[in-house]
Amino acid sequence: MMDSEGQPGSEAGAPRGARDFALGDGIRALLEDGQTLFEAEIAFQQARVGYVLGRAKGIALLLVATLFLAFFFLVALVVGLLLALTPLVGPWGALGIVAAVLLVGTIGCFVSAVSRYRAARDVLLGKDGSKA
Repeated sequence: MMDSEGQPGSEAGAPRGARDFALGDGIRALLEDGQTLFEAEIAFQQARVGYVLGRAKGIALLLVATLFLAFFFLVALVVGLLLALTPLVGPWGALGIVAAVLLVGTIGCFVSAVSRYRAARDVLLGKDGSKA
């Protein structure tokens, strides 16, 4: 049989039921391919999340270790300063100097944190920052 373009054996000359069957098979195959693709994408994303979570645990442990070591470093630094300043200004003078420097640093960090909090809050609440 010849179709409208003169090609033998095409579906244009086939009975209507055969064309519907072929179209239905194509749609069914397309849906199955889409479902397979969707399932593969879900599995891929789950594997990515699993990898990231596994790495995040190790990163978190390293950060905790870093914080502990930084804390002990600062303690050693304070004790070293106390020992180094004691012969120069006496034990109470050394304690006063180290405590004053730590207090000034603490106040500076606190003021900076409050300022950054207020700026972030203003951005979040949509305030333009001008004092009217």
